[in-house]
Formats: sequence, C-alpha cells, structure tokens
Amino acid sequence: MASAESSDRLLVLNPVSGSGDHVDTVVELADERGFEIRRTAEGGDATRFAREAAPDADLVAAAGGDGTLNAVVNGVAAADELETTTVAVVPAGTGNNFATNIGIRGIEHGFTVIEEGQRRAIDIATANGRAFVNSCVGGITAEASGETSAESKAELGVLAYVKNTLETVGEFDSLPLRVETAPGPDGETARAWEGEALFVLIGNCRRFTGARTAQAHVEDGLLEVTIVEDAAATNLVGGAALEGLFGQDSTHIVRRRTPSLAIESREDSVEYSLDGEMLETETLHLETDAETLTIPVGEDYQPDPDGGELWPFEGPTNR
Repeated sequence: MASAESSDRLLVLNPVSGSGDHVDTVVELADERGFEIRRTAEGGDATRFAREAAPDADLVAAAGGDGTLNAVVNGVAAADELETTTVAVVPAGTGNNFATNIGIRGIEHGFTVIEEGQRRAIDIATANGRAFVNSCVGGITAEASGETSAESKAELGVLAYVKNTLETVGEFDSLPLRVETAPGPDGETARAWEGEALFVLIGNCRRFTGARTAQAHVEDGLLEVTIVEDAAATNLVGGAALEGLFGQDSTHIVRRRTPSLAIESREDSVEYSLDGEMLETETLHLETDAETLTIPVGEDYQPDPDGGELWPFEGPTNR
C-alpha cells in the first residue's frame, strides 16, 4: 500500500456504507492504483482525513455513499484546496444517486473513471457554510431518515425519506416557512413564498421528481427548489402516488431555479438533511459556487440533462 508520504492520492473508505460487503474489493482496487487508504471509524473521520490530505494530494476519493462524499468535499473545502484537489466517487452506498447522475455505475467503474474519465468542474452548494453536492431537504426527521429501508432508498432515492417520514411520524407537523429566492437567469426577479410546507427540497445535482436518477443541471450555477405545500399531504399515499405527485405539475408544488435563497422558520428550528448529513437551524442561507468542484465523470454524464445530447466525452474538461 502506498505510504502517506509517497502517495498523492487518498481514498477515504467508509466500511459500513451500503451492505458493507465492498471493503475487500475497494481495498484491492485502490491498492493497485497507488492510493493511500484511510478507513473511517467514527463521525468526522472522513472530513478530517480529507482536510489533512488535501494540501498535498492531487486526488481524494470517497468510497461510500452520498454522506461519505459530502464529508470528503467538506474536508477539501475546509482545507481551501478545491481549486487544486480533484474529488472522485467510488459508489459503495445504498442509493448512490449522485454517482449515477455523473455516469458512474459501480465500484469497479468508479476506479476506471478515476483513471480514464474526463474531469468536469461542477457546481457545489453551501448551506450556512456547509457544502453539499447533491441535495438539501428540510422537514425530514433524523428518526425517519435512520429508519428508511435500503430497498426503499434504492427504489425512490431521497423521496424514500419523504415517504417514510409521512408513514412513521404519523400526523406530520407542517413547517411555517418563508422562502426567498435571489434573481435568476433570463431576467427572473427575486421571489418569496410564505406558508405551511410539508417539505422544502433543494437540489444541486438532484432534481426532485419521481425518477430515482433525476438529475439537475449541475454546471449552471443554479439550485432547483421544490416546496411541497401542506395541502399536498392528502395526495401522498404510497410510493406510486408519491412519484406521481413529484413528477407532474401541481397546484401544491412550488418550483424555483435560483443561484441562492434563504429559508426562515416562523416557529421552531427545522432539521435539514445535506446529502444525508443533518443540520438543525431556524434560518438557512443557501448559495451555489459555480464550477468549483473538479470531479471525474463517466461517459453517460450529461451536464445539461434537458439538452437531449450527451456531452462529447472525448472533448476537453470544462475547467
């Protein structure tokens, strides 16, 4: 195994992600490619490992789920090394939504993409100074998040947490929120929404529709904002109805695209999930850092998923 002194690439391995049967495969493939390997054992390890390595490492890979990747990105950001350190994804979680959206199909493919894939500079987002790459969801309790089954997450992605919250919490307390978005592209003005919400969902790489692999444009400097109003609760009965609600226009679904926004609770603090990592606050300020994170992507990656054409894979990077 490469030593910490000689290796310019680190792999942060979460041994308990997903089903937990990925460790031997990841270690073998990483060792063959000259990675220093550090295994997480407790909360905060992944961020610390990435922060310590980033000043000297050219590449830091996250082997785990979206939460492991989130921690690694925050570690590189804390070291102020996002401009010089590439972050790679080796998907070993349950849903692996982010990896799918950037064209990575599994553990072995993740290592292939590290060596052969193109690098893209994608947007990252921050919420009260904490980075996230995929999504921020408000209104999901830690209890419901922890009790969501692996099968449900694999089928519905982040919407599984929404479904499980409604099923496990019982009579869900709506969130009295004020959401104010900044001026957007094409002359869009700042807009405010105020009312009772079931959930507020902000996607950077994630778009909140019923499709598990729904991808937002992750190089446009904008966040995808979806507010599910309290009146929509009667429609959320079972997974199929949940998918249908998010996949169609609804009078109880508010959508915005914005470079930044502020969410203020008019009562108690709200628990937010940033790529699965929890943050509780009364006021949340979110913004994008456009084309800030350099990341290897697979050949199926589409910077603009609505454009209809695959990005020319053999072309140059966008940094």
